[in-house]
Amino acid sequence: MKTFSEGKFDIAVIGAGHAGCEAALVSARQHQKTCMLTLNLDSIAFMACNPSIGGTGKGHLVREIDALGGEMGVNADKTAIQMRMLNEGKGEAVQSLRCQCDKNAYHREMKRTIENTENLRVIQGEAAKILTENGKVTGILTTYGGVIEAKAVIVATGVYLNAETVTGEVRQSSGPSGFAPATKLTESLIELGFKVRRFKTGTPARLDGRTVDFSKCSVQEGESGVPAFSFLNDKPAENAAVCHLAYTNQNTHEAILNNLDRSPLYNGDIKSAGPRYCPSIETKVVRFADKERHQIFLEPEGLDTNEIYVQGMSSSMPHEVQREMYRSIEGLENCDIMRYAYAIEYDCIDSLDLYPTLEFKKVSGLYSAGQINGTSGYEEAAAQGLIAGINATFKLQNKPPFVLGRDEAYIGVLIDDLTTKGTEEPYRIMTSRAEYRICLRQDTADFRLTPKIADTPLYTGERKASFESRKKAFDGTLEVLNNRIENRAAVQEFMTAQGIEGSVALTYADLIRRGASLNDICAYFDILGGVNAEILKSAEATVKYEGYLKKNAQQIEKAKKLEQKAIPPDIDYDEIKGLRLEAREQLKRVRPLTLGQAGRIYGVNPADVTVLIVWLATRK
Repeated sequence: MKTFSEGKFDIAVIGAGHAGCEAALVSARQHQKTCMLTLNLDSIAFMACNPSIGGTGKGHLVREIDALGGEMGVNADKTAIQMRMLNEGKGEAVQSLRCQCDKNAYHREMKRTIENTENLRVIQGEAAKILTENGKVTGILTTYGGVIEAKAVIVATGVYLNAETVTGEVRQSSGPSGFAPATKLTESLIELGFKVRRFKTGTPARLDGRTVDFSKCSVQEGESGVPAFSFLNDKPAENAAVCHLAYTNQNTHEAILNNLDRSPLYNGDIKSAGPRYCPSIETKVVRFADKERHQIFLEPEGLDTNEIYVQGMSSSMPHEVQREMYRSIEGLENCDIMRYAYAIEYDCIDSLDLYPTLEFKKVSGLYSAGQINGTSGYEEAAAQGLIAGINATFKLQNKPPFVLGRDEAYIGVLIDDLTTKGTEEPYRIMTSRAEYRICLRQDTADFRLTPKIADTPLYTGERKASFESRKKAFDGTLEVLNNRIENRAAVQEFMTAQGIEGSVALTYADLIRRGASLNDICAYFDILGGVNAEILKSAEATVKYEGYLKKNAQQIEKAKKLEQKAIPPDIDYDEIKGLRLEAREQLKRVRPLTLGQAGRIYGVNPADVTVLIVWLATRK
């Protein structure tokens, strides 16, 4: 094939999903000449599954992305049609924002942002090969013979690599929602040394909302007054739509069980690993056979469409079985299916082939981000795209790698899990994965992370003003709460009214630690008037969990001692006596950069780490 030049760039990004968008934007915003190659311009930031952003753990990621100059939170705020705060009845550490977005608007707004970003060019085409020379990436070859020269390349292909959709007995070569798959790049990745495997995910049907009897379903309203995702936005989104709750029943379950032999998940047609935490309705009915019903949420896909997303009911059953399943549910008796559910299998890599910077260990300048790394979810993808873009830029600028610790961000937990432990199924972030989650509340994401971009173009004047204003208000609020209360009689009266026993509190913070709410304190003592509600909530949580935060700080300091002890990259683990065989094999596979990382590898126990410490000390 005759080749031609598509141009010379600093950074080239393959893919325009949530990972590709963040990678391209964060590179271009740091003045890198950037190219984004996508199979279809209409798939930019396309929400192939649920048109929602955030949720438990995921909302933390979105706010961290925003704190580091990313776009997902900004775009979600622009296109939100319903906002909610999940887990409000639980501790602040696990509370997470979630919004239902307008699917088409989300795509349009992100596409508009990308098209109007300086230093960023978008090309529609398919990547056929990663070009390298002497162990370094040099660019991309497209299927049309176009050569995109680049000093760094970020692969963010999502679920498109050799993608096949499966519905009943029908298997088709197709990407999500009928978009074309990418059929050329996998071979190139294998040639470069990537370990490639197959994962599976799925999506439910979309119903015609005109054919749903919502009066038989429970209404799920949005919440007013919850904060926006972006710290740049002080105006919460208005709730323009409602969701509904419905339930499966015995008839639904019988329709599934009677046709299990036609389910690709149970007849052997699908052999790849699927997402454990987002199972199909077939899996839920079989796995939880004792349950009489499963809840499903009917969620609008946007304000310009009648399509309703049926969350909790993904499936790969044949179309006629799907009709029977959905119509067995109260409220859906006469529903028409506009898009049938399907499963999708795709190629992805082993994330253990990556450094914590998301750079490929075997090719300098080649990065990988998003679902190709074995994750699931828009938020996990966007977080990786952001970090890959920052690291690719920093490498070209001869800056130190940008790696977040597990104690600094959920993004750090996500990437450390992927590059240290790996994953055998589509990975999903959860608050339970973060051992220091009390330090990683979503409301403190900018306090934790924004200073890390202060010396980059990502720290815009708007972001600087927002950060400094919030930090000043937060610090000022804490100062007031820790001030001594002079009116002792008023304190005693307040404590009696609140049913708080014991000696008279000395400060407002003491009252919070004894169980009083900050809202009640502010109203009674007439303090902190005009302070933003989220700042008040952040300060209250900080005071309430002060003891736990101090304990966490001690644990973090102890863990950092191991993180700071580097392991030589040329270490020969076969030479180290005392290492168990399993530990030796795992250490050779992952090749950890520090003793802390070594201790988190599956199959490496504390005794193995001790052996490493002694060996390194002897060598030194």
